Amino acid sequence: MAVAGAGTSGRRESSPAGVLERCRELVRPALVDAVGRLHPWTGEMAAYALGWADTAGQPDPGGSEGKGVRQALAVLGAEAVGAEGADAVPGAVAVELVHTFSLLHDDIMDADTLRRQRPAVWKAYGTGPAVLTGDALLAQAVAGLAETQGRHTAAAVRLLCRTLNALVSGQAQDLRFEHRPWSGPGAVVPEQYRSMAEHKTGSLLGCAIALGAVLGGAPDGTVTALDRAGRHLGLAFQAVDDILGIWGDPAVTGKPVHADLRQGKKTYPVLAALAGGGRAARELGALLDSGPRIDGGTAEHIAALVDEAGGRSATREEARRHLDTARRALLEAPLRHTAARELDQLFTQLLDRTW
Repeated sequence: MAVAGAGTSGRRESSPAGVLERCRELVRPALVDAVGRLHPWTGEMAAYALGWADTAGQPDPGGSEGKGVRQALAVLGAEAVGAEGADAVPGAVAVELVHTFSLLHDDIMDADTLRRQRPAVWKAYGTGPAVLTGDALLAQAVAGLAETQGRHTAAAVRLLCRTLNALVSGQAQDLRFEHRPWSGPGAVVPEQYRSMAEHKTGSLLGCAIALGAVLGGAPDGTVTALDRAGRHLGLAFQAVDDILGIWGDPAVTGKPVHADLRQGKKTYPVLAALAGGGRAARELGALLDSGPRIDGGTAEHIAALVDEAGGRSATREEARRHLDTARRALLEAPLRHTAARELDQLFTQLLDRTW
């Protein structure tokens, strides 16, 4: 199997960081072209969202493109089934555009003012322009994939559209959870949380790997196994996100500490802590049920109680279980050894991340 994007030496860099960089270099020209097809104004905001430019439209050395996980998963999905990484580029562009669209809209809905250590698009340009840019990215993602030449295009577009419906469903669940009580008949339980996380986060990671496999001509059974691996990776990814949302370093995550707590989000560490029983869990429940405004001091106390009640350790174990399930799903499919190993290494890095 030829290795796309391996460089002139032919040596393939298999460390997680090297894999992400190799895939980014492969996908970047097509991603730039896709953004260039947008209206100049929305294109400018998209370039800002992607970390390529500042608000004046000039190259921004301090901007962050993110890790490019989803586009890498698409490329590896194709390589794992014996295709060229280049075959997955249209799918990689589509999932990267969808991911960026979701971040723009999520920041508005969650009132998050920072993204990757810069003002969120809605803070930099305004709410209306940010919504419009998200819409433009979504439209370009679907259109770009639909315009791909090849016999697998229709299946790829159907997969992407199913994923978009799942994303909306997950986001709807997440928003509704904020208005449900912490205890009693209407309380959110861990299984409902998992359903939300699978839709909101897992669906796009599963789609990314599966799109690469679809565009690479893999049989349905292999596509299904890779999609399942990506969905469980997404559940692990979201669990780690929840940990970072409470205890992460803002200088690394690019988001304010305790933001999820102040917004009253039903994240796994808090739900697990409440379910654990004990003094800290009872104090935590009484504090959350009292309904005061959660300021900085209150959020810090809540975070300490969640940790004492076992919420952080339970969430870490939750992430580990889903990572193990994702790895087992990889073993169910007949994959090329090198790409399968790179997927496994990337999965592990995502569990151990601090960003």
